[in-house]
Amino acid sequence: MYTSELVEDEAARGDPTIASQRLTLLQSLTFLDLTEEATYLAQEFLQQSNLPAKASNDAVHIALATVYGLNYLLTWNCKHMANSEIQRKLSQISLELGYQLS
Repeated sequence: MYTSELVEDEAARGDPTIASQRLTLLQSLTFLDLTEEATYLAQEFLQQSNLPAKASNDAVHIALATVYGLNYLLTWNCKHMANSEIQRKLSQISLELGYQLS
């Protein structure tokens, strides 16, 4: 299992006691570096798809998983990340840029 600094930042929010527990769980995971390639792909997702600007972190999560070629991206976010309409468009963008959407 993998994670990123972006997930770590999100996990640190909220109730300090619960946030500390989330951060402790993340420590055992491998952290993916936010590369220029992933940043570029996330920007393309935002520019070319129906992802709203407020979903920029979601675009980064998806781009990281795609650039690193991960088999799965676990999420509870059905509004943007696990949305079949958005996924179709992101898959098309990914293919055009030489990636297979994760």
